[in-house]
Amino acid sequence: MKVVAFNGSPNKEGNTYQSFKMVTDLLESSAVETEIIQVGHNKIRGCMACQKCIKNRDMKCVFDDDPVNEWIQKMVNADGIILGTPVHYAGVAGTMKSFLDRAFYVIGANGNGLRNKVGVSLAAVRRSGGITAVDQLNKYLEYSEMIIPSSNYWNVIHGARAGEVLKDDEGVQILETLSKKMLWALKLVENGEASVEEPSPERKVFMNFIR
Repeated sequence: MKVVAFNGSPNKEGNTYQSFKMVTDLLESSAVETEIIQVGHNKIRGCMACQKCIKNRDMKCVFDDDPVNEWIQKMVNADGIILGTPVHYAGVAGTMKSFLDRAFYVIGANGNGLRNKVGVSLAAVRRSGGITAVDQLNKYLEYSEMIIPSSNYWNVIHGARAGEVLKDDEGVQILETLSKKMLWALKLVENGEASVEEPSPERKVFMNFIR
């Protein structure tokens, strides 16, 4: 099994990265291959709503001057995805959101290759705004019909300087619990594929509130 983690922080080994390591180390100890990709230090343009990904049907964003298309392929080929962000003004870091808007739109427009994969979100924050950021990240997972394991509290860990999250005892336990639940969900999906039939995908119904 393979899990890909996307780090929305501009800092290579800051608290978001340290948080990822807590999760990926446990997964790797159970023979799950993991990869952490740093998103936050890249120049990522936002979605332009051009809808070329719908027209072309090639699982690619029309803009190919950044790593987004490469990351899309990693997402589609993975068994699980972790989204993590620092908290900027009580929300997801800007570069991370630009990546997520484009990647999830492309995947959804090309058959939803994330459906029934396992996905989790987490946020590293100095003081507050973490729950809002995690809720934003979860919106991408929910809309993609992913399986979202929970922990024993919200997936937020606290720290200011790099490495301080390791001193947040409750936060550490939250992420350790999340790791175990994610591993369990990955195994359930893997072992259940041959014996439990997946629900058929529904054709999406769109309705505007103003006509």
